[in-house]
Amino acid sequence: MSQKETSLEAARQIIQCLGLPKQQQNTRSALCLLALLNLHPGKPWSEAKSPLIGITPIMTWIRDNYGQNYAPNPRETIRRQTMHQFLDAGIVLYNPDQPDRPVNSPKAVYQIEPTTLELLRVFDTPEWELKLKTYLGDRETLISRYNKAQQQHKIPVEIASGETIKLSSGDHSQLIRAIIEDFAPRFAPGSVLIYVGDMGDKWRYFNQALLTQLGVTINVHGKMPDVVLHYRQKNWLLLVESVTSHGPVDGKRHNELAELFNRSTAGLVYVTAFPNRAVMSRHLGEIAWETEVWVADSPSHLIHFDGERFLGPHLDA
Repeated sequence: MSQKETSLEAARQIIQCLGLPKQQQNTRSALCLLALLNLHPGKPWSEAKSPLIGITPIMTWIRDNYGQNYAPNPRETIRRQTMHQFLDAGIVLYNPDQPDRPVNSPKAVYQIEPTTLELLRVFDTPEWELKLKTYLGDRETLISRYNKAQQQHKIPVEIASGETIKLSSGDHSQLIRAIIEDFAPRFAPGSVLIYVGDMGDKWRYFNQALLTQLGVTINVHGKMPDVVLHYRQKNWLLLVESVTSHGPVDGKRHNELAELFNRSTAGLVYVTAFPNRAVMSRHLGEIAWETEVWVADSPSHLIHFDGERFLGPHLDA
């Protein structure tokens, strides 16, 4: 193993020991840690330093010392996917020389936190294990804090009388909640929830027994819609896609769902849900015919992309 590889592997090991999430246990974060310590390939950890250094200088240092050439675009990736987590874990300081420096200042700098520096200087020595245990005993690991924060910010969704599930926080889950709590009671009253996917758990809720009764057996690799409802009164399966970032039920997705549910004894209804009309407008040209569209900020209306079936005058209120 070369000196570069040895130093990188050690940095990855340290990041793991410090309790950072798996997403930060990678080469990018290892290189950033080495830059923060000004630790050249093969240099002993006892010689780690604590320079003030910004994102662009970090990228330059990595290129000059480890041969990894980052283009300008990854600046935000390094900032958001490594440095933010280092800050949250308390292993680096932000603008310690001038704490009131504006957030968007080009002079923004980071510096390894002093007690962390003291710990890392004994890495790969007999003192490491004891000092690491003491260090971690004085602070929660970032993984633990993230898990607690995720639980605190999960979105509760009522799926049956007195029964709830919790979805990951975010716009996508908010829209799924609206589908279950606003769309279903209006347009499929008395329907039974069969499936809900979540950003953090694809099979967040799945009533497999009911779907099997309706003639459908799903392969775990099948790409399910975000929400599946059984409208018992009409014996329909409502296949609902929640669109906040990914696309609607277009022709390709319509065919995929038709194939996935082709043995259903219930009629299939394809629905695309949008949070608002602004998002819907970006996808109008993609929406498949013979599907439905529901917009969460106008919950009492449904848009039918199947023309002549619903052609006719509206009675005045």
